Amino acid sequence: MSGFYDFVPNLRDSIDRNDDGIPRSRNIPKSFKMWRSTSMSNLVSNSNKIRSHVYESAPSDNSKYASAESLTTLSSYKSKKSHWLLKDLENFWDSWDTIVTIILVAAKDLPRPPNDGTTHELYGKFRLGSETFRSKSVIHTRRPEWRERFKLHLHKDHSLKLTLWDRGRQKIFMGSCVLDLSKLEKERTHDIWQELDDGYGSVHLSVTMCVVRYLHTAPKTIKTDFQHEQVYWNNDWRLVGCLKVKVIRAKGLSGKPSAYCTLELDNEQLQTHSASSGPDPVWDKSYVFNVYDVTSALSLKVYSSSLTNAFLTELLGQVSIPLLNITNGETRWYALKNRNNRNVAKGNCPRILLTMTVTWNPIKATLRLFQPKEVKYIEEAPKWDISLLMRNLPIFVDHFNNILYFNEIFKRLFEWNNREMSAIALFFWLMLCYHLTPSMIPLTLLLVFIFLRIYTWIQGNNYFIDSGAEIKSENNSNNNQKENKGLAYRINDMPEIILTVSNVLELIVSFLERLKNLFTFQVPFLSYVVMSILALLSLVLYFVPFNYLLMLFGIYKFMRKYLNPDRILNNDFIDFISRIPDDRILKDWKELNVPEPFLKKFREKIHKL
Repeated sequence: MSGFYDFVPNLRDSIDRNDDGIPRSRNIPKSFKMWRSTSMSNLVSNSNKIRSHVYESAPSDNSKYASAESLTTLSSYKSKKSHWLLKDLENFWDSWDTIVTIILVAAKDLPRPPNDGTTHELYGKFRLGSETFRSKSVIHTRRPEWRERFKLHLHKDHSLKLTLWDRGRQKIFMGSCVLDLSKLEKERTHDIWQELDDGYGSVHLSVTMCVVRYLHTAPKTIKTDFQHEQVYWNNDWRLVGCLKVKVIRAKGLSGKPSAYCTLELDNEQLQTHSASSGPDPVWDKSYVFNVYDVTSALSLKVYSSSLTNAFLTELLGQVSIPLLNITNGETRWYALKNRNNRNVAKGNCPRILLTMTVTWNPIKATLRLFQPKEVKYIEEAPKWDISLLMRNLPIFVDHFNNILYFNEIFKRLFEWNNREMSAIALFFWLMLCYHLTPSMIPLTLLLVFIFLRIYTWIQGNNYFIDSGAEIKSENNSNNNQKENKGLAYRINDMPEIILTVSNVLELIVSFLERLKNLFTFQVPFLSYVVMSILALLSLVLYFVPFNYLLMLFGIYKFMRKYLNPDRILNNDFIDFISRIPDDRILKDWKELNVPEPFLKKFREKIHKL
């Protein structure tokens, strides 16, 4: 607690007392009830307000003695006042040990707002103990979405109260609910559809409780054991498997921070406690995540819990680990990367020691690949980035030039520029068409996978990943040819146009890179799934006439609406392609070497010699 009071030393003088020195209220000031876990600004601003009080003595005939007496009384008054405030702050600061992270996702089946000709907005209010938060306002619809995160502190009161309000001409109460947090397991993320007490609609919440402080008791052991049978025979087909992560320790961090980790898998995010200050923190905690998509990646970030981090998030390092790359039960070091996920973070070879075990059902995981990918509740808003445009444009031009190159090869064959090659190509084309059957179409693609698998095994898995090239920007000065009348209009729309072009190029480049990575076995599991489907399709086409299959495919497409009325409109091919990482994601997943510091220095000395 001493470090806490060192940040705001004048808070000891903020309790108001009467003339007898007795405090008028032992309650926590209202300013602390609006405490935000992510910022110290409320506390500092209140201290500045408290520090501005000026005490003056009443006028007296004996001004000399009255001034001395008033100064003595004021000094005693401040001393007693500081003592009581210190005790109040200790009770407030030491009464919580858990951070409750709440994501207000959406709501449904809410009552319609009155039709009074005004725009109605909907917002929610949270209350947990003495803390109260209000969400942003969204347009009132039958299914509004907020996707907003809140962080509260868990005290003795475990009742989370939520109220929904409509704001139009008047403020209208739309419903409320109370969630008992004591019934929820800590260190897990709970996805909840909570019914409103009045029976009008329900609210979608994501609740996570993480123990980040141990007050006067030893840390409780979290149950992290799971049986393989629970994964394989679970009735929930959305649940593919489970991931167990043990965060042991870190080494070589920059400075001597009081560090903590955040672990995120899709929409589940957990946080460790703050370890003791030093470059080599030790956590030794285990966590369990539900796996809904085996192609996801675990994102681990290390932060500093200093006062500066309350205002500016200080990232010490991060690493992204694909679930399919995890070796069960292996304890190993992972190098920490910087903010852009490309180079080593600051420090002395910063790294983190993890033990991970992932268990998943292959049948569920395969079926899940052809369903819509889970959307994250909290996403960063798209922003204009000229570097993204400059990166994607050359890649798109390179792929387009490759298509033109193959097109030129076929043109040369058709034009008989090289008679020997054209004659051989014609012979093979005639033989292929004469013996062609529908079963050979997927078999041909299967042979392409087999050939590229052997080729990538010889060349290395990272052979096809674009390492990046220097991009030269060219400035085109064509403003003199444009009319002055439309110049301001074009300038105003330039960011939006560039953002649109950048997003389109990003989609095209990402799609091409995903196809390339599928054929080059960057994610072997996905490539093996496609190979299995192609082999099965070849077998079916061999025994079943192709015409009958087309008829069954047409009947399935036309009757799909009646077979599954509640289906989500999707494209199976696009859903599968979305699971394949592009080159940018592969670079984020690429592991860095973890050399020991003394070996690195020793090698540098030998190299100099």
